[in-house]
Amino acid sequence: MIRIYLLEGKAFVWNYADARQIREEHRIVGVLVGALPRKPRQNVRLGLPLELIPEEARLLLEKGLATLVRSPTSQSLGDGKNQDILCPEKAVAYEKELEENYQEQLRLSAEQKKTILESLADHITQGRAKKWQQKGEGEDPLVQPAESGSCFVFPRESMMIQLPTERTQITQEEKIDWHVASQLWPYAGQELHEMRYRIFQDLWERGYYVTTGSKFGGDFLVYPGDPMRFHAHYIALCFSKDVPISLCDIISAGRLGTNVKKTVLLCSVDQEGTIAYTSLQWSGMQ
Repeated sequence: MIRIYLLEGKAFVWNYADARQIREEHRIVGVLVGALPRKPRQNVRLGLPLELIPEEARLLLEKGLATLVRSPTSQSLGDGKNQDILCPEKAVAYEKELEENYQEQLRLSAEQKKTILESLADHITQGRAKKWQQKGEGEDPLVQPAESGSCFVFPRESMMIQLPTERTQITQEEKIDWHVASQLWPYAGQELHEMRYRIFQDLWERGYYVTTGSKFGGDFLVYPGDPMRFHAHYIALCFSKDVPISLCDIISAGRLGTNVKKTVLLCSVDQEGTIAYTSLQWSGMQ
């Protein structure tokens, strides 16, 4: 069962196997929002966790593919239940483990260097002797291969670090009922969420990949296949069927879609749950 963790109303997938499964088997993409340990100050390449929009998370929940949970670390700092992430003893233990790993890698690297130098000892000796003779000073009686002693340097930046992809310690997790609105999951029963979800679900059931459309000013981006291989064909905008759309909004949406070479879909849901799609393309003055 895929575990979706809640934090301040947002849904995250932390396990890499779960993130891969929901993309490959269920056409749910999400957005990677985690910084890479080696390059934490860049935002081009990101890693786990995978953040899901509410509609993606709800689809997995309704299909019975996932469960909504919160761990003790997702609770507020003032409730006294998440002291495990603030415990100084655990921080000291972690630093001690890192130091032990570094010393072990330092020892192994020094031994490896010594082995390599010993295998090249004859070549090093001959090379030094030849160099000494070329200077016209005869044979150097002190020629000997370099030794890997205290001068060996192993930068800490080169140390290999085990990066866990899931919680290594078993902790008690609390299951969240996504049918009921709460502080962690406030979407249940919201009119806007219900409308967006019905449209998201319908597009997904038609075989499309559906992601957040915020970067193009829409509610969703609709892809004919995996976004790693295809460009989006549609920008979906969700509107209530009873609320009129201003002319300026229609013009803006049409011109935006034309500029990025995508078709704008005006989507709405009636009281019976029927979804209506209206495609919008800006042709300009003719």
